Amino acid sequence: MLERGVTWQNDQFAWQDRVIQDQELLTIAQQLTPEISPDNQPIDYVSEINLAAVHFMRSLASTLQQGVILLIDYGFGRSEYYHPQRNQGTLMCHYRHHTHDDPFYLPGLQDITSHIDFSAITQAGQSGGLVLLGYTTQAYFLLNCGITGILAQTSAEDTSHYLPQSGQVQKLVSPAEMGELFKVIAFGKNFFEPLSGFNTGDMSRLL
Repeated sequence: MLERGVTWQNDQFAWQDRVIQDQELLTIAQQLTPEISPDNQPIDYVSEINLAAVHFMRSLASTLQQGVILLIDYGFGRSEYYHPQRNQGTLMCHYRHHTHDDPFYLPGLQDITSHIDFSAITQAGQSGGLVLLGYTTQAYFLLNCGITGILAQTSAEDTSHYLPQSGQVQKLVSPAEMGELFKVIAFGKNFFEPLSGFNTGDMSRLL
């Protein structure tokens, strides 16, 4: 079990595996081992553990006195995030609308990102006193909040306005676009009102 760092080699960046020094990171990695290899057999597996996101949630939990925290991002629950078949993790790079997996290509000019482990986010929030209020896909959340009703306010006969708006809604809710990949999760503290965005499509069981 190793931590992957970056080194400078042959006039370019390269991966360098090293012993895990951070105790929190090591503990989490050890806890994830049964998810990655249920039969405890050694396998080649690379993935991400986002300590910054966990610390961010702890900070929010300690700061919030009353209200709701609403987070929208792309990611999965733990069992899907660390599925044995997802052996290359979720690291992705974007450069001029092209997607690839080489973070050393044109350093500083491309976006580098990875998905969110919503189970880790939930555990961090709940340990800080937050209550999980809902977890669903972006599509369900927007539909529950009435996005089709907003679209209906524009007449379909007004094609110059309706068609662009319809296309934007389609991109936000379609499973082939952002509808299922993006998730919405809500936490509350001293807040007891139901949130309409989670009326249907609850996925809390996957956390």
